[in-house]
Amino acid sequence: MDRIKIIGGNQLNGVIPISGAKNAALPLMIASLMTDDTLTLENVPHLADVEQLIRILGNHGVDYSVNGRREHQDNGYSRTIHFTARNIVDTTAPYELVSKMRASFWVIGPLLARMGEANVSLPGGCAIGTRPVDLLLECLIALGAEIDIDNGYAKARAPNGLIGAEYTFPKVSVGATHVMLMAAALAKGETIIHNAAREPEVVNLADCLNAMGAKISGAGNSTITIQGVTNLTGARVRVIPDRIETGTYAMAVAMTGGDVLLKGAQEELLSSALDTLRQTGAEITSTPEGIRVVRNGNGIKPVDITTEPFPGFPTDLQAQFMGLMTKAQGTSKITETIFENRFMHVQELARLGAKISLSGQTATVEGVERLKGAPVMATDLRASASLVIAGLAAEGETIINRVYHLDRGFEHLEEKLSRCGAQIERISG
Repeated sequence: MDRIKIIGGNQLNGVIPISGAKNAALPLMIASLMTDDTLTLENVPHLADVEQLIRILGNHGVDYSVNGRREHQDNGYSRTIHFTARNIVDTTAPYELVSKMRASFWVIGPLLARMGEANVSLPGGCAIGTRPVDLLLECLIALGAEIDIDNGYAKARAPNGLIGAEYTFPKVSVGATHVMLMAAALAKGETIIHNAAREPEVVNLADCLNAMGAKISGAGNSTITIQGVTNLTGARVRVIPDRIETGTYAMAVAMTGGDVLLKGAQEELLSSALDTLRQTGAEITSTPEGIRVVRNGNGIKPVDITTEPFPGFPTDLQAQFMGLMTKAQGTSKITETIFENRFMHVQELARLGAKISLSGQTATVEGVERLKGAPVMATDLRASASLVIAGLAAEGETIINRVYHLDRGFEHLEEKLSRCGAQIERISG
């Protein structure tokens, strides 16, 4: 099993290209199930989750072809992938595939809308809370679906098609908003979604569906209106830059010091997190090429955060920010409101010398002057990134185990960091 070795203490200086967003690419890929034409996606990152979803889509009959890095364009490791679901050969998404990645459960919406049925295994994924699929199923029931849970599968039927409805989510859910957008796009009549997720990835999906012929308005706001259409066509759509990768590398620079251009990053996708980072003492400037992050030797100021749905501070950057706060000049409080078990990185950061105490959903971080390298273990995708940030500033050697978590969401992380001066390498086996 691969590991990552870091020798801490080096500043970061240079350019880091920001990849396409995993959390945007996955629902766009799933949208390919909704048409028998070809959906072409640009700027798709090369990640374990993307490859897993390609296998899941292939199980349903989706053909794909991949173009590599485009000529004359230095934009990271982006690919263009063409997806064609001309014939859906199977409406079952089996446990052995879905259990490896939660987002794959979202195929239930397009399959139900296009084929009138879906038989999808209940999902697996990161162990950061229960994250039940109830919201996803309830919104489909609101559109007229009949759903039974049997032997670990959600069996959904809508033999006469889905019917538009007005529905209010009891809590904000990005995944459920994705599913309802896709299902309602092919439903009969009008659907109005209240308390919808406002994340940029939702907007990217709505823009994709509209490019395919859907009639969706209001994405990015808490109320979204969908006028159902009878069919969708192919389209060519670009995956937005990854705001979580952007924030992670920005925090790495704030931790180590240095001067890095995050090429292709867009500030409007994570303005709350960048504003918070500015409060820690980092200088952050938007440029025509991306976002420049600078910290020239000044200490890290402690800042309190509370995770919130977009446009608030994202839960997917909470662990990384905690890693940064371990060396702040004072005490900070980090409150997690989205997932109930998203503090599993605390004990691993403590192995590096961090001082963190937990009380319910709030972590109190007392900044220390020095972190010291040690063997640590990644517990989930974002937690593993927090260990990288801490390791970059720790004295001596840090070995991060279970880096397959990182491979799910960060494209060529060690290569991007090493090009900017980090002493980091992957150890195979």
